Amino acid sequence: MQPQPLLSDLSQSLSETLAAASAVPLFASLIGGLNPVLQAIQQSQPDVGTLGAVESLGPEIRRARAVVRGCGASAVRARLLEDAARGVGRGLGRVIEAWAEAPAEMRAEMERLRKEMLDVRFGDQLKGKQGEIVADADDLMVRIKNGDEDELGVVLSEIGILMEEGFLVVGEGGSLIPALLNRLGSANCGNRVKIISALRSLAARGNDNKEKMASVDALSIIVRSLARCTEERREAVGLLLDISDILKVRQRIGRIKGSILMLVALQNGDDPRAKDDAGKLLHALSANTQNVLLMAEAGCFVPMMHHLREGSDMNKILMATAISRMLLTEQMKAVLGEGSIEPLVKMFTYGKLEAKQAALGAIRNLSTLAENTELLINCDVISPLFQVLFSVTSVLMTLREPAAALLSTLAKSELILHHRNVAQQILSLLNLLNPAIQLHLLHALNSIVSHSTAKRVRAKLRENGVMQLLQPFLTESNSEIRAVSLNLIFNLSKDSTQELTQQLGESNVNILIRIIFSSTSESEKAAAIGILSNLPVKDKRATEFLNKANLLPLVISLLGTSISSSSTPPTRKWLLENISGLLIRFTIPWDKKLQSTAVSQGVIGCLRKLLSDGSIIAKSRAATSLAQLSQNSLTLCKAKSPKWLCVSPSSETYCEVHNGHCTVKSTFCLCKAGIVSPLIQVLEGKEREADIEVLEALGTLMQDEMWERGSKVIEKASGVPALLRVLEEGNLKAQEKAIWMLERIFRLEIYREMYAGASQALLIDLTQRGDPILRPMIAKILAHLQLLQMQSSYFSDVLILS
Repeated sequence: MQPQPLLSDLSQSLSETLAAASAVPLFASLIGGLNPVLQAIQQSQPDVGTLGAVESLGPEIRRARAVVRGCGASAVRARLLEDAARGVGRGLGRVIEAWAEAPAEMRAEMERLRKEMLDVRFGDQLKGKQGEIVADADDLMVRIKNGDEDELGVVLSEIGILMEEGFLVVGEGGSLIPALLNRLGSANCGNRVKIISALRSLAARGNDNKEKMASVDALSIIVRSLARCTEERREAVGLLLDISDILKVRQRIGRIKGSILMLVALQNGDDPRAKDDAGKLLHALSANTQNVLLMAEAGCFVPMMHHLREGSDMNKILMATAISRMLLTEQMKAVLGEGSIEPLVKMFTYGKLEAKQAALGAIRNLSTLAENTELLINCDVISPLFQVLFSVTSVLMTLREPAAALLSTLAKSELILHHRNVAQQILSLLNLLNPAIQLHLLHALNSIVSHSTAKRVRAKLRENGVMQLLQPFLTESNSEIRAVSLNLIFNLSKDSTQELTQQLGESNVNILIRIIFSSTSESEKAAAIGILSNLPVKDKRATEFLNKANLLPLVISLLGTSISSSSTPPTRKWLLENISGLLIRFTIPWDKKLQSTAVSQGVIGCLRKLLSDGSIIAKSRAATSLAQLSQNSLTLCKAKSPKWLCVSPSSETYCEVHNGHCTVKSTFCLCKAGIVSPLIQVLEGKEREADIEVLEALGTLMQDEMWERGSKVIEKASGVPALLRVLEEGNLKAQEKAIWMLERIFRLEIYREMYAGASQALLIDLTQRGDPILRPMIAKILAHLQLLQMQSSYFSDVLILS
């Protein structure tokens, strides 16, 4: 901001204003008083703040010039001159405030001039001679069309005064509307606000004036102001509301691109006046169904929900059809669901075909939100869905597939279990419908039996022969149907009893084995292996059958390739978990021959990899297999005593835990297999779900005959801190096993000395806060640590009782 050009321009503008004001001596005198001020500022080297205040005088001086030029014979001369003088006076006040360095004498002179400008009166000149109305509408129109921004501001102020004082008759005022609307598109923000204000005043003078604003072109110009500055938006929405009692206006506003969207935005905005007016206008526009649909697209759903509840049948169909086609966010689904699900379900239940079709489409679009799924089930949409699915009426058959798809979505909610026999009804439909519908129903059935509270449903289905009913789908050429059928059988077999093998049938088992051998889909293999892993482990006949099928080497090979597989993480995770579950059957402790076969084919190496790379479920199952193998290590070691051998075995095979000669293949020894550290690392992790299985595996190294040697091996692998962590964070069963192991480890003095400090606080805390069942066991450890005498006699009594 350069002082010289600014002050030079301002002085020039002031000179022009004084020249124009020669016919109004008082006004010229006041404005002329600024000359000494500007000269003094120019000589004082003003700062930026002062220059900014001086610059703000420019618009006020230009407005004053426009006033004296434009209304030389106007009847509103006095009011406009007074307004112009006050504007300049307020600008001078800003200069006084900003120019801190002003000389005292100059400050006093400026203050005097400011006060005179604010208080000046030019007398009543509103009427011409003999009380004639002197407003000239034609003159006003020309000045609106041709005036610059300053001139326009003056003429708009003049119009305002004329209407306020009643000097502009209705007919003359109406003739200004086209010129005002035309200028609204090009004027600056301040003048646009004044134009809209003038239009609102004219609209209040009668419907004829409103009709002149009702054309599409006129409304389009007004609507554009809804997207501009706050004050302009407020006035524009007020004007539209003012003229909305004209039918043509209500019919046309919605056709203007973006109008409804902007009105909805104003309704949701922070300006209370604009918010209220926009809400009233939208309500007026909602009588038109097309407007209602536009409001819904903009996120305003109240009118749509009102039409769904109380509209005509045709309007209800229109609204439901629109919902079915809309791209909805989760938040939009929640808002719509709360107010529209009940009437939509009613439409679907009792309406005619067109109503059912529209309602079903809308319900499907809303049903993907969990909260809406619950609302739908509570509104009993299940019954009419089955009516459609069981219907033999050709008219309703077109609704079967969308109905089945909706049922598939609803089945993901556990609330569906409140409807009795849903699973059985779905099952009875499977063989009656086409593959597309079958797929939806299979997904629905799979979701139902997957729920944690569906144990009775699964048992009932198994009793009713579901396994045999699903057999045809296992050989289905449609890969999607085959995959979901496998998943369904897997979920049905999760909590199966000893009868599962019989329920599944030998033919299905053969199909599952073929899928494992030949399928190219990892998810199919995972499901098939999972089903076989759910067969009761004690079912010797099933074990023999699977062994004869040569399944074990295939599964071990598949596990090895899956660990390093690039398949999607969920599929890989599921496959590894199910393989680790199946391996439990091939490592059962009562069949050493089967164990030997499994070990000779590399099962221990695979189990070790699972401890490192598998999920916590896979680690838990791997630990179970390792525990089963390790249970027989001691007896196998003794059975292979070297006493009868001609050549002494290598010292490398000597096992410090089993006190004999061990190898991985001959005795399944965890130590020789390098399994102890990986097991302990599982305990050191954050997940606790595998604690008990890992502890059972490690516990096999601490049996009565070898607890001392096993303690040393476990301690050497940093097992004591891991056991203490289980004590601190594990469940009760895991805590019991960890205490059992620690009690044996702390029988050895070297370990008591090493870990007394780290363990005593935790142990004492467990006696006070832990489960009572742990106290006798902890008391033994405290006795080993010679801490019992420092505790109350209660612990001594516990130790004696134990």
